[in-house]
Amino acid sequence: MRYWPLAALVLAGLCACSGTRVAVEATAAAGELTGDPDRYIVAGVENDADSVAGHAGSSPRGYDGLAAYGPTPHAQRLLRGLEREYGMREITAWPIAPLHMHCAVLEIPAGADRAAVLAALTQDRRVRIAQPLQTFATQTSGYDDPYVGLQRGFQKIDVPNAHPWSRGEGVRIAIIDTGADDLHPDLHGVIVEMGNFVDSDVGQFRRDRHGTELAGVIAAVANNREGIVGIAPGARLSIFKACWQLRDDQDSARCNSYTLARALTAALDSHAQVVNLSLAGPADPLLRQLIQEGLRRGILFVGAAPPEMVKPEDPLLQFDGVIEVAGDGILGGPGAPLRAPGREILTLLPGGHYDFASGTSLATAHVTGIVALLLAKNSKLTGAAVYQLLRDTTVHVDAGGDDSVDACGAVTALIGHGLCHNGTPAASRVAMH
Repeated sequence: MRYWPLAALVLAGLCACSGTRVAVEATAAAGELTGDPDRYIVAGVENDADSVAGHAGSSPRGYDGLAAYGPTPHAQRLLRGLEREYGMREITAWPIAPLHMHCAVLEIPAGADRAAVLAALTQDRRVRIAQPLQTFATQTSGYDDPYVGLQRGFQKIDVPNAHPWSRGEGVRIAIIDTGADDLHPDLHGVIVEMGNFVDSDVGQFRRDRHGTELAGVIAAVANNREGIVGIAPGARLSIFKACWQLRDDQDSARCNSYTLARALTAALDSHAQVVNLSLAGPADPLLRQLIQEGLRRGILFVGAAPPEMVKPEDPLLQFDGVIEVAGDGILGGPGAPLRAPGREILTLLPGGHYDFASGTSLATAHVTGIVALLLAKNSKLTGAAVYQLLRDTTVHVDAGGDDSVDACGAVTALIGHGLCHNGTPAASRVAMH
């Protein structure tokens, strides 16, 4: 179990009811940034690789793996100079160790043109990165678990026949989304690390629907006489809250460049093997740099494809190395998003409940679960190899008229033996597209 810094009173309350602790921001800045994003920008300056001890009043640092890493005096002076010269106000600042950068969210002067401020900062030689604070949105048998027969997606991708070969044992998955209910009986022992980069509200963290739904699809406990079965019940989850729900009774949630950057850095530090990003939005230079650093380290990223009718010109997750997933439908040409079940998926709700949910987010979670099954058999797989394997073993589901990834097909193709739902030996299985 990994423990993160937390205020003593909050820790005491958590320890009384759960073995997993939630890291929270030591500042209210993240909560302030859930409002109108047009007033804010993100700017980053060089921060050398030397470790620097923190001090009272310094920018909040995070995870224990980076406990000694902080902003250099030179980086702090650069940011203060930028604030003075451009009339900006720092909302929060934080060091990003993987990128050797010190970043800040800055509020531009009232009445200023944000595009003009960014254009000037981009030309300023002291600045490594300058961009808007952008907004992202979530994309909404042999078991004794009583609801397994209702798990449409679980059956459609033939998980039952994959489980004899792999259950994702020991694979670490980071879910960057809303919070999740770690007290849900179908997640007992599954969530081993949690971080909150939105606020300090532990109760709301556990009431968040969307992250709870994804965690259930990916790794709900098997054979516990409770509810459902996850695709990779042997995997272990890190839940990093970067998105906030718009209402308690809805799945819709929003995130921004700052909260996502903090969560991505935490995922890199946690040594996750897979990162689930069930969200969509525009290309973001800082977030892309963090994802590319993760890819360089061998981390696999599974992301939701933006809706086909409203695709941004340059989507955040649409670049080499990220495994992109769309919901129910027909598989496109080479490089197209994989297809997975996303309609009426039975999963978990906070408070020990269960319900059906729909959306590309759920399709993404299905693929993340399969990726964990594959990594448990071969931890060296690359994103490109996983994408091709899942594409080559995609099947056409006649009942729904859709194409779909096939958990059993992918696992048995990887290990070279085994039978799946259609009885075809792995050695003779070929791509349908």
